[in-house]
Amino acid sequence: MNTVTAPWKQLLLNALHSNSHLRHSSYFQLATIGSNGRPANRTVVYRGFQDTSNKIQMNTDCRSHKIEDLKQCPFAEICWYFTDSWEQFRINGTVDVIDESNPDPLKLQQREKAWFASSPKSRLQYLGPNPGLPSLGDQPTEVPSSLDPSAGPVAAYCLLVLDPDQVDYLNLKSNERITFSRKNANEDNSWTSDRVNP
Repeated sequence: MNTVTAPWKQLLLNALHSNSHLRHSSYFQLATIGSNGRPANRTVVYRGFQDTSNKIQMNTDCRSHKIEDLKQCPFAEICWYFTDSWEQFRINGTVDVIDESNPDPLKLQQREKAWFASSPKSRLQYLGPNPGLPSLGDQPTEVPSSLDPSAGPVAAYCLLVLDPDQVDYLNLKSNERITFSRKNANEDNSWTSDRVNP
């Protein structure tokens, strides 16, 4: 399928570029729905768009609570605020969880590509103890200090891919708000946009 750039994507790329001098611009919040029906929110690192698509990538530990949330309910929303340009993006859609047990060879290749795109220091965090479980002892948890840089993804590493359905864009400097909706879930190029009151 030929991917057409969604109309909101250039706005986001422009915001990333104009705020790139701020380290926090590569972080956004990811909200999921827990098994108790309540929202769960956390900060994650933006890992780029998947190839030329409109899908947004994140890395995570497959032992984290967000994986249980997403396997039970794949719907999620991210919220990004760029402090210099005063722009907010709320992007919701479905999240594909790509762990080592994924049966699709293409998705496993994407997982491996994302693994090697991460820094060696980032990869080390997946060798630590299970996130969210009680820490044993009074000392900070030790994470191994080295990992073979040519070794493929470890079992705990998981690639998350958000496939957006709706984007709510707010620019507080220009007092402009636009909502983007994908008409057909199977087509990247079927987006509509509406200007709405901020």
